[in-house]
Amino acid sequence: MKDITKQKFSRNKLVERISFALGNLGHAAFYGALSTYFIVYVTSGMFDGLPQSVANKLIGLITALVVIIRLAEVIIDPILGNIVDNTKTRWGKFKPWQVIGAVVSSVLLVVIFTGIFGLAHINWIAFAIVFTVLFILLDIFYSFADVAYWGMVPAISEDSKERGIFTSLGSFTGSIGWNGLTMIVVPVTTYFTFIATGKHEQGPSGWFGFSIVVSIVAVLSALAVAFGTKEKDNLIRNAATKKTSIKDVFLGIIHNDQILWISLAYLMYSLAYVVTNGVLFYFFKFVLGKPNEFWIAGAIATVIGFSTAPLYPVLNKFITRKVLFSIGQMAMILSYLFFIFGKTNMMMVTIGLILFNFTFAQLVVVLSLTDSIEYGQLKNGNRNEAVVLAIRPMLDKITGAFSNGFVGIIAITAGMTGSATARDISASKINTFEIYAFYTPLLLSILALVIFLWKVKITEKKHAEIVIELEKTLASGTKKANTSEVNVELEEIFAPASGQKKLLNEVDGNTITGIGFAIDPEEGNLFAPFDGKVDFTFSTKHVLGVVSNNGLKAIIHVGIGTINMRGAGFVSHYVDGQLFKKGDLLMSFDKKLITKNGYPDDVIMYFTQPENIIDVQQIDNRVVKQGELIAKLTFRSER
Repeated sequence: MKDITKQKFSRNKLVERISFALGNLGHAAFYGALSTYFIVYVTSGMFDGLPQSVANKLIGLITALVVIIRLAEVIIDPILGNIVDNTKTRWGKFKPWQVIGAVVSSVLLVVIFTGIFGLAHINWIAFAIVFTVLFILLDIFYSFADVAYWGMVPAISEDSKERGIFTSLGSFTGSIGWNGLTMIVVPVTTYFTFIATGKHEQGPSGWFGFSIVVSIVAVLSALAVAFGTKEKDNLIRNAATKKTSIKDVFLGIIHNDQILWISLAYLMYSLAYVVTNGVLFYFFKFVLGKPNEFWIAGAIATVIGFSTAPLYPVLNKFITRKVLFSIGQMAMILSYLFFIFGKTNMMMVTIGLILFNFTFAQLVVVLSLTDSIEYGQLKNGNRNEAVVLAIRPMLDKITGAFSNGFVGIIAITAGMTGSATARDISASKINTFEIYAFYTPLLLSILALVIFLWKVKITEKKHAEIVIELEKTLASGTKKANTSEVNVELEEIFAPASGQKKLLNEVDGNTITGIGFAIDPEEGNLFAPFDGKVDFTFSTKHVLGVVSNNGLKAIIHVGIGTINMRGAGFVSHYVDGQLFKKGDLLMSFDKKLITKNGYPDDVIMYFTQPENIIDVQQIDNRVVKQGELIAKLTFRSER
């Protein structure tokens, strides 16, 4: 019976993983169609049959509207997130919006890819009004699906390792959806155009067929998530978490100079990357004159993407993040030189595409932003976890918006609109195209490299120093309770692990002083020492802050020098802000891996406001069992 239950559990977990992964396959393909190929359709097929001067005006109008609407999405997203978070249905709060968002946005995508049924040919003012309304609705419902999809991760599992697996699978299939679209866009649009007109070209009917294919995949992917996953009702989902507004994001950036510089470097990189991806289709069609070979760009991006992601952690053991970022940016800079000087040679272009996609920028930026949390806490006393989580998606939306506008301008300026072919593009127009499509992104990629090397100081070594200094600051305490609003509380502390109890000064290599204790653990599990909630977690996972229901604040630190393991061997069983009960499993850690790396594995617990502690009663140093009462603290609390 036990084996059957275990097999069923494993099978259900596998189905859930596959279902969730399939969700981002269609979701990413939909985003690719909306953010990249919609503008291609607008410039080449939406206004087919209209005078070129009128078509260009409408293209400019649509481009401007799309930029404005996409930028507004940055502000709207927190509102939509709040709506999703407050949804209560028998199917959960995420899955309904996943399906509703996918279905509504897919229907609207198809309508827009019809050219709104040729309305521009009848009345361009009415077309502009209807388009604006439809595109806003499309963007809102797509965002509902986006927020609901990634918001499901903590609802599916409360184990951080399992959440990491779901996130990785979603990213993997998302890459297939995005790059796969690049491989099929020309064959699909050409096929449907041929079916409708008998011509082997990319016409409006082909783009209409393309939108139907993308929409069907998006809806089926959303249904896979809805029927193949289960939202769980657990402590994580019931934990009170602070909502992050766009104001919070910008204030967090302003108050933390490292977040500012990292974000600026990423903005430069991302704008260059997205703009170049947006114009590659025009490059193949009008400069190379080989639109049918555009699939090569998607194939290369897919292969290189699959290679760099697993390669990063291996290289990072020997090469610092800053060097890896520099390698990726240098490759990107070289790629533009291949595009510019080898534009008539397919081999040179292929090498350029390989170099262009060989980047570690996203991984480096995410990790650097995460490490900047402790920097901000040490510098100004503020932790910005939620802000950091919101920054990269916000920057991606901003660059996506500007890219849409940029690509539209390039197409109009270079004459790559309507029924134009490679033969219609003069040398001067190709030069104009190169200035916008390659020289400008080249400058942006150089700026990204300069900013990151010159202004970003959060290296792995620097972060380790910051964490050590921050722990000392927290242990020494700097804030006294306001005596006019103080309560005197008694808190009982229960052993967070089984093993030999020690004094802080008895732990080899420990530099933390203050009020606390240590345990030489028998096993690699850490349990809650009282009823309370998780206040925060250091980005390296080996340190977490907890606060009791009575207001006692403490830090639990696993190992000495384990900051250098960068989270390897540590598994968190919570999210920040999660409520817990005494004895709940908070963390698992690999004792063998810690000692193999040459570090002590002691569990250290100390209290962060010692000046507010009135009296401490601790048991003698001896072997203790997890959950055993080992201390009583009387303290002043502002709870």
